[in-house]
Amino acid sequence: MDYTYIIGEIGQNHNGSTELAKSIIDIISIEVIDEFSGITLKSLDAIKLTKRDLNEELSASAMNKAYDNPNSFGKTYGEHRKYLELNNEEHFEIYKYAKSKGLEVIETLCSIGTLGLLKLFIPDKLKVASRDLTNLPLLDAMAETKIPIILSTGMGGQKELDDALNIISKHHSDISILHCLSQYPAQYNNINLKTINYLIEKYPEYTIGYSDHSIGISIPLAAVSMGAKIIEKHITLDRRLKGTDHKGSLGIDGLNRMVRDIRNLERAMGEKDIFSSEKVISAKIKLERSIASNRIIKKGEKIHEKDIHLLSPGDGFKYSMKDKVIGKIAKEDIPKNEIIYPSMI
Repeated sequence: MDYTYIIGEIGQNHNGSTELAKSIIDIISIEVIDEFSGITLKSLDAIKLTKRDLNEELSASAMNKAYDNPNSFGKTYGEHRKYLELNNEEHFEIYKYAKSKGLEVIETLCSIGTLGLLKLFIPDKLKVASRDLTNLPLLDAMAETKIPIILSTGMGGQKELDDALNIISKHHSDISILHCLSQYPAQYNNINLKTINYLIEKYPEYTIGYSDHSIGISIPLAAVSMGAKIIEKHITLDRRLKGTDHKGSLGIDGLNRMVRDIRNLERAMGEKDIFSSEKVISAKIKLERSIASNRIIKKGEKIHEKDIHLLSPGDGFKYSMKDKVIGKIAKEDIPKNEIIYPSMI
């Protein structure tokens, strides 16, 4: 069975707290059990964190701009961003905690300066945020590390993606591409899921997935059904928490449902063929139709087509086998509306 690689994006939902980040990891690592079958399903595969270097983040005027709203953690946008930023050691602490829970760790690096994080630990994968798809110097520096890279396409088109791929592929080919819409929350009529089909056909050498910013879990499920091999979704401990991303993230219940439904969808995919499953044999016998008498047929009488019709159960002759019944002689009295079995003729 092909498993979808599911990423729980913490992003800035840790609200500047390593303990909150660990609590989110705790819910990410909870076993997912399908209530219908009682089967324990494969849970999330990875968490994702974001590392910024505020010296390479925004212009001075943008950093000093007043940022006064209910989700603000500072008077200016710079103060807000500084509050939400974890240092390298805190990222390492969260990395070790996630690893202890059996999860892989992905780091979104937002500037060349953030590559200093790699002196402490090596993430399983690096992520290029949608806004940095055109930040070719950053992509070049990230690719030089030879760490697998995931690209989000949320703000780019064909040229931007190809430029990014040309830079990265000079260093290695372990690249994944995530279709994405950088709208928060993403409106359904703008998502254009068919881009997933396009990417699969256009870039068969790369892994194609989907990074979701829509409300709910229906779009990630649809993406998996279309062939996405990676799903990324924001996760929060509580959607009511202060912060801009919490409301559009999945809480504990939503996360459980999404993972459950993706894993069950994987189990349901099967193979590209049509066949009668052995699991339907009992229903087939009970419900299918067999050739039956539509009148009392006396012993010694010849059976004609007008003497038969089709009734359940389905353990007798099928209509396609009517030549084995029509023209035959009844060996015994056959009551009306009874299945005609081989022993009777």
